[in-house]
Amino acid sequence: MKIASFNVNSIRTRLPLLIEWLQKNQPDALCVQETKVQDKDFPKEAFEEIGYQAIFAGQKSYNGVAIISKQKLQKIQYGFDDEPKDQPRLIKAKLGKLNIVNTYIPQGFEPDSEKFQYKLEWFARLLNFFKKNFKPSDLLVWLGDFNIAPTDKDLYDPQGLSGSVCYHPDVHKALQKVMDFGFVDCFRLHNDQASQYTFWDYRLPNGFKRNLGWRLDHIMATKPLADKCTACLIDIDPRTKDRPSDHTPIIAEFKID
Repeated sequence: MKIASFNVNSIRTRLPLLIEWLQKNQPDALCVQETKVQDKDFPKEAFEEIGYQAIFAGQKSYNGVAIISKQKLQKIQYGFDDEPKDQPRLIKAKLGKLNIVNTYIPQGFEPDSEKFQYKLEWFARLLNFFKKNFKPSDLLVWLGDFNIAPTDKDLYDPQGLSGSVCYHPDVHKALQKVMDFGFVDCFRLHNDQASQYTFWDYRLPNGFKRNLGWRLDHIMATKPLADKCTACLIDIDPRTKDRPSDHTPIIAEFKID
């Protein structure tokens, strides 16, 4: 089973690129973040025309998540199941034996801001969500744009960027608490090299060509599922296209009976 994640930074803007990528790569499910579209305007028909169906939760201009899949998804849930109700940042679903949780974790703005505290609280709520809905023994994949580079291998200037909202000790601690639920980083199972990124800031001159990037997009699996992970890679080709997202897809393959 092939599962992927892609922050598209506006699904309507990136629709031709996304359709081309799906037709070429044929994942069983693609988790999408930053769709930036209200539900009534989500382009579900474009995916149906190529043999996919979509579930989604969005809002105008910001946030938004979706799962685009070949088979019908079951046990669908949008957002946390506690108060306060959150922005559209999480979808849970089941695809066959596989449990999928797609997340777009808050960016945080600045370390001394309320938005940064919101990010830390969001990680804590996510851990509670996993504890309430799953066991570490489940076949569970957690993926999406986490807005965090876990280690100094995962960003282009760890010393200069230390303390920023996506590379901050408090965020690293928050992530580790969720990882301790029983998750394994699928990409690092198969690739230990530095400078492998999923995001390049538009604002940096020639940032992509100079590989001034971050690994912010992740595929994490509980150990029973990680043991079935046969590959995990970053596909930089979409970032080379016209009008690209500032992110690029990450893909994992699992051998599930």
